Formats: sequence, C-alpha cells, structure tokens
Amino acid sequence: MEYRITASQLRQKYFDFFTQRGHCRIASAPIVPDNDPTALFISAGMQPLVPYIMGQPHPAGRRLVNVQKCFRTSDIDQVGNTTHLTFFEMLGNWSLGAYFKREMIPWSWEFLTGKEGLALDPRRLYVTVFAGDDQVEKDRESVDLWRKQFAQAGIGAAEGERIFPLGRADNWWGPVGRTGPCGPDTEMFFDAGGVPCGPDCRPGCSCGKYVEIWNDVFMEYEKKADGTWGRLAQQTVDTGMGLARVLTMLNGLDSVYDIDTLRPLVDQIGRMSGRTCERHARSFRIVADHANAACHLAADGVEPANTERGYVLRRLIRRAVVHARRLGIEQSIWAPLFERVRAGGGEVYPELESRAGQILDALQGEEEQFEHTLKEGLKRFEQVARRSEETIEGERAFDLFATYGFPLEMTQELAQERGLAVDTKAFQRAFARHQELSRRSAGQQFAGGLADRSSAATHYHTATHLLHAALRRVLGRHVEQRGSHITEERLRFDFAHPRPLKAGEIEQVESLVNAAIERDFAVCSAEMALEQARESGALGLFGDRYGESVQVYAIGELAHAPQGDPQGPTFSKEICGGPHVERTGLLGRFRIVREQSASRGVRRIRAVLEA
Repeated sequence: MEYRITASQLRQKYFDFFTQRGHCRIASAPIVPDNDPTALFISAGMQPLVPYIMGQPHPAGRRLVNVQKCFRTSDIDQVGNTTHLTFFEMLGNWSLGAYFKREMIPWSWEFLTGKEGLALDPRRLYVTVFAGDDQVEKDRESVDLWRKQFAQAGIGAAEGERIFPLGRADNWWGPVGRTGPCGPDTEMFFDAGGVPCGPDCRPGCSCGKYVEIWNDVFMEYEKKADGTWGRLAQQTVDTGMGLARVLTMLNGLDSVYDIDTLRPLVDQIGRMSGRTCERHARSFRIVADHANAACHLAADGVEPANTERGYVLRRLIRRAVVHARRLGIEQSIWAPLFERVRAGGGEVYPELESRAGQILDALQGEEEQFEHTLKEGLKRFEQVARRSEETIEGERAFDLFATYGFPLEMTQELAQERGLAVDTKAFQRAFARHQELSRRSAGQQFAGGLADRSSAATHYHTATHLLHAALRRVLGRHVEQRGSHITEERLRFDFAHPRPLKAGEIEQVESLVNAAIERDFAVCSAEMALEQARESGALGLFGDRYGESVQVYAIGELAHAPQGDPQGPTFSKEICGGPHVERTGLLGRFRIVREQSASRGVRRIRAVLEA
C-alpha cells in the first residue's frame, strides 16, 4: 500500500516544526504511570507532565515536544469497528510559561496548512472555541486570532460557520481536582467530505464528516477552594494530536487499521489464517489492536495477572488468542506479530528492542497457559449457553473464570453473540466468596508471611521488604509479591517474573539490599487511609483485602515514595502489619541461597541473613 505520509514521517515533521521553534524533544513516559497508583495507565499525552503544568520546573526547559504512548481500557469493548484503538500515540507540545495563544494559534495554522507541516486545504478547516458561561468569559482572544489566520487565506470566519463557540463540555479543560489550574481549549477539525448528518451537523458531531485533528489547551485560570476563579501567574499551553486519526485522514483511508503501523499486523494475520480482513473484519481488528497494545504494555514491564494492570494485559492476550483461533490460526501468534510491532515502533520506543525477550516470554507464556484450558472452556461455555434461556447464571460465569481462565468480559462477549446476558452481580458475589475463602486459608500465618514473632523472624521480615524493592529496581516494576514465608532461619519470597534470574541480576539484587542495610535506614510507620496510602506510593494489593485504614511501613523517609534511584531518601514503602526492626543496620549481611521456579510466571528466592 502506498502512503502519502507514514507514522515515522508525521512524527518527524512534528518534532522538526517545534524544535525549530525552540522546543526540546523529550521521550515518551512509560505507559505505566510513575508513582501514581491511582491511575492504571497513561491515557492522555499531558498526563505525565501534570506536575510541570502545575508549576514544577522541567529539567528540559519551558518549551517541550514529544510523542506519548497511551492506553485506554474504556475502548477495549469497542475495538473491532473502524476507529477504536486501545493503544494510541499522541503528538504534543507544551509551553510552561514561555508562550501562549498569540504564538500557539498561528503555529497551529502554520503546521496544518504550510508546506513545513501537513499542507492541508485551509478551506476544509474549522475550529471550536470556548463560548463562555456564567463563571468564565468567552475566549474572544482565540476567536480573533483564528479570524486573522483564515483572513490571510482569504477565507471568511463568521461564528457559527467557520468558528464555533461551544460550552464547557466541549472546550474546557480541568481542573484535575476541585481546585487548580484550568482553562479553555480550541479544537481544529478537517472536513472529510460527505453529506451533513442533519441541520445541526457541525465540528464535534459524531457522524464523521468533521475529523478532529488537534486540540490546544490554554491554562490561564485557577479555580480556588471558595469556588471563585483567578488568573494564573504562569500561563501554560498543552496540545494533543492523535497520530493514528490524523494518519487515517491524511492518507484518505477508510479504517485506522490501514495506517502503516497497523496494516502489517492485519496482513500478517491474513497470512497466518488464510482469510481476508474484508470478510472477518472484527476478529482481524481485535487481534491486531490487542497484539499491538499487549506488546507495548509488556515492554513497560506489565505482566499478566488477575489484578489491576496485569488483569488488563491478561484480558488482551486471551481475547486476541480466542479471535485468532476463530480465524483458524492454531499456532502461536505472538512472535510474528511482535516483529511487526517492533518494526513499526522500535525507532521511537527503544524498549521494544531492549526488552524483546521479556516481551515474548510474557505473551507466549500467557498464551501457552491459556491454551491448556481454552478448548475445554469453549466446550463448557457452549454447554452453559445451550442451557440458558436469556441469562447465564453468575455461578456458571465464575466457574468459567476460576476453572478455565475466562475473564468475565470474555464470557459476556461470547454470550452477547448468542443473544444472552450474564448475571454480573451474581458473578461478583461468587468472586467475593472465593476471595473470603482464600483469606481464611491464608489467615493462619502472621502478617507478611511470618511463621513466628521472634526477633530473628522480625529481621527477616524487614529483609523481605528490602528484597522486594531491590527486585523491582533490577527487574522492573512488573515484579509483585506473590507470597512469602519467614522463619527464624531464612526467608522465602515468591514474585511475578517470567524467567529465571541471571547470575548478574542476582548479584545486583544482593548488592542493593546490602547497600540499603549499610545505609542504616530508619524503619518508620504510620496509620493512614487506604486511598492516602495508595496515593503516597505504598505497594499493596488494592482490593477487598484491606479495611479503610492501613499501616504503612517505610524504609527511609515516610513522606516520600521509592524512586528508581537506590540512593534516594526512601528505599521501600509497603502496606504491612509489621513487625520490623528499627534500623536496617541491625540486619547483618544478606545472601541469596537459591532462585527457582514456583509456578508459571512466578519465581522463588530463598535468602539468609549472616552476622
């Protein structure tokens, strides 16, 4: 397929345009937010930059440009049509007090219509602005600036014809909480052709005639605690351009799956299945999107699991496998599809190259695990479906989950195809009973896996926290505790990781733990609300396991979250019932005596403390 412009070319055009105007290009942040357990994934280009938008100085300066990888769980069930993706890229530029509307709107026009940028026909461009309300005045400055741009091209720009003032729901951003920076935005649209859907058809309409290209957010207000509005001392600009959407529009494509980063996956699925996308579009698109997203999640250290981020990845992998089997693909899908993802994104996302082995281990391991139960699970589902008149009972859906590894959403999708519903409330009750039984069976051990409360066992308990933190620094943030058992003589720690540790990695972990012991960190604790603990960066299993109030132990400073740098003020921070030593210097020397497999995707370390 011949493309007018590729993803690589569009990224480069954007970078070149803004670096020539004094911007510093910064790398994409990981798709897993740093030290923000309240958000599963980065879902907007500006999300990693919120602290700097709020006023914190950025080390790269006040003018920034990048492409940010994003993921939205809300779009998983929509994948299969021509437009929805779970993983997407956002081009963006930011001004942290360096410039504002008078610079950004002319630059937007220049990039959209000029040869340096997209060279679009200005007669097909339309914009929306904030109309104002009883709290904040209309954004007249943006209206005037846009009129000047259109006038230079000899185009009239009357309100309601070329410039559309809209309300807060369409053209306002923020604040993130009840108070803070916020402001109007202006959105740019391209008339893709076609007949208007009705007399009220306008930019922002969902009919598809007008395609949103770009969004400029101008943060100039601050909402105060008393509900009043003030002007910000530092005005900031935050812009976002969806790469896939713009590529689809620029190349005149019918589907986002035809852009050059996704079409190779669609073609590979066709080669493996011997079928065509035209006849099996939904399954082709689900496999292509989920494979692309799963590769990027795994590249940033997410591992398949039954909770939070890991559950999302597991759901993507298993849904892709189900649809691949429906297409007649019996072999593993991951190696050939990963190669297409790496070819399309490796130049801008180096983790696809550097973590290639770990990515394939995670994806193929999950596929193999699911393969053992998939055929029997599908047979079981057919039996359940035949016996169900209108609704599949929650207990039956939970049995498919617990016995065959079918996520609830997958059972719902299969049921919907047969005109059936699923009793999700009964499923949740069955799931809650299962959790309670699991808690009772584990409740005989003391907090943190201690088998006794002796002084030696307390030492090992603190050492376990150091080990957990060290493993996350050496292997990645996907490492999560899966179990532990502590006695007076040794510790045993199980954790999520797809492969055996290399000798060098074991040495690194030992070295980090012993360095933390030698720094003689204070071990401190505080009781706090569960949500506060989560926001403070404490590790824990955030679910029904905890009450409203929890105990948090920090090795180092309680006020800080652990960072990637082991020299930081806080080495470890976890929700824990204790007990712990007062200082790490009391522990002695830490030594790993064995590293082995505990189960698929789970490794086990045994370690001792020596005088």
